[in-house]
Amino acid sequence: MIAWRYLRARRAEGGVSTMTWISLIGITLAVAALIITLAVRTGFRAEFVDTILGANAHVTVYTAGEVTAQGNLDRTLKDYDAWADRIAGVEGVTRAAPLVKGQVMANNQDRNIGVQIFGIRADDLKTIPGIVNNETSTGNIDDFQDGVAIGLGVARELGLGLGDKIRLISPNGVKTAFGTSPRVNVYDVKYIFSAGRYDIDATRVYLPFEEAQSYFNKEGSADEIEVMVEDPEEINRYVGAVLAAAGDGSLVWTWEDSAGSFLRALEIEDNVMFIILSVLVLIASMNIVSGLIMLVKNKGRDIGILRTIGLTEGSVLRVFFLCGSVTGIAGTVFGVILGCLFAIYIDPIFAFVNYLSGGGVWDPSIRGIYALPAKLQLGDVLSAVGMSLGLSFIVTIFPARRAARMNPVEALRYE
Repeated sequence: MIAWRYLRARRAEGGVSTMTWISLIGITLAVAALIITLAVRTGFRAEFVDTILGANAHVTVYTAGEVTAQGNLDRTLKDYDAWADRIAGVEGVTRAAPLVKGQVMANNQDRNIGVQIFGIRADDLKTIPGIVNNETSTGNIDDFQDGVAIGLGVARELGLGLGDKIRLISPNGVKTAFGTSPRVNVYDVKYIFSAGRYDIDATRVYLPFEEAQSYFNKEGSADEIEVMVEDPEEINRYVGAVLAAAGDGSLVWTWEDSAGSFLRALEIEDNVMFIILSVLVLIASMNIVSGLIMLVKNKGRDIGILRTIGLTEGSVLRVFFLCGSVTGIAGTVFGVILGCLFAIYIDPIFAFVNYLSGGGVWDPSIRGIYALPAKLQLGDVLSAVGMSLGLSFIVTIFPARRAARMNPVEALRYE
C-alpha cells in the first residue's frame, strides 16, 4: 500500500521522479531492441538455411577418383545410377539424383556473365522445392527437357525472358589436331526460377542431364550424387549410412560444410549482439537506482516515522523494492509489446524506412537474401524478459537496503 502511494504521488509531493520515467522509457526501448535483434537474428538464420536447403543438396556424394593412364585424376562416376539407387535406399533419404556440373560463360547479344551449369534429369528437378515454386517462377517446368531453366538474376543480367535464346560458351569443347576449340551451344529459355538467394539466382542454370553430359564431354558419367534427407538440420545422423551405401572411395560434403563458416559467424555475432544489448538493458536499469535514491532522500522523514511506530527493516526494504521493481516490470511489459509489434510488422516498417531513404537500404547482392526477415520465438522473448527483470530486481536491492538501514533518529533529528 505504501509503495503504491509513493508511485501514485505527484512529483511535488516527493513521489515518482523524472529519473523513474526516464528509466521506464529506457528499459522499454532496451527490451524492445533486444527482442527485435533476437527476432531478426532467428529469422535471418532460418531464411538463410531455408534458401540453402530449398535449392541445394543436403549431402553431396562424390568419389575420391582414380588416376588414368595419361596421369590425370578422373573423379567422375561411371555407374552413377547404381550409386543413386543404393543411397536412395538409406533410411531417411528422400532423393538421390546424379548431377553433371560445370562453369561456363553465358551470353545474350552484348551481355556476358559467368554461370554454373547443373545437368539434371527433369523428374529430379521437379523435386527441388526452392526451384519449383509457382509464386516466384515463370514458365512451365514440364518444358525443361526442350531447353534450360535459368535463375532470375541470370535472366535479369542477360536481359532474357521466356522463349529467348541463351548462348553457353565452354572453353573445354571439341578436341582437334590444333587443340581444343570452345564449345558454343544455344538453348531456349523454358523456365525462370527464383530460389530466394541472390547468389543462386544470379549464377545457376539447369540443363537436361543427357545434354549436359554431351556438352561437357562426359557421356556415360556424372560428377556427383545430390542427396536430400528428411531432417537436414540433423544431417550428421545420415552421413555414416550414406557413406556406407555409396561404397569404397566415396566422399561426402554436407550443406553444413559448405555454409559452416557463415553459420559460425552468425552464432558469434548473435552472442556479441546479445551481450551488447544486455548492457543497454543494464544502463537503463541503473536509472532505477537514481530514481530510488532520490525517492529515499525525499522520504527520509516518512521512513523515520514508520520505523518509530514499529515498521521493520524488511518492510521498509520491500516498500522501496516494490517501487523500483514495478518500474522494471512495467518497462519490460511495454518493451515486449513494442518489440513484438515491430518484429511482426517489420516488412511495412522497413518499406517505409526504405521509402524515406530513397531506396537501396537493402542490397540483396551483398546480403544474399531479398528482404530483412524476422521470426519471433518464445525462447527469445523469455530470455529478453528474464534479462530485463533480473537486472531490474538486482539494481533495485541496493537503494532499498539503504532505505531499510536508515537510522530513524538521524532521519528525524532536524524535523
